[in-house]
Amino acid sequence: MRNYQELEAWQHSMILTESIYRITASFPENERFGLTSQMRRAAISIPSNIAEGHGRESGQDFKRFLLIARGSLSELETQLKIAQRIGLYVEDETVETQIQRVFSLLNGLINYLKRKFNP
Repeated sequence: MRNYQELEAWQHSMILTESIYRITASFPENERFGLTSQMRRAAISIPSNIAEGHGRESGQDFKRFLLIARGSLSELETQLKIAQRIGLYVEDETVETQIQRVFSLLNGLINYLKRKFNP
């Protein structure tokens, strides 16, 4: 197992990604190349960027990839709100909690790296 798999941010973002796949599986076929695809790509981007950044040579690179992951998480949160507004998704407290947990974990890592590499 690689070290990035031990990061809580990666673990929780994987759980969130699974949730998004389950949610979007119920979306209508005409959304397959629209919102379904967008949401899945945004969700996949979160743990992928955590892993890629962790594999880089420097803490600065890791921080940059964590910022990208956080951006993807914001994108995903917005897409869930859109799905809710158009009646494809009913707000789920579990998913909302997962999103907030991943935000918190990413922010913690980003702030740690900022302090470590930008004293």
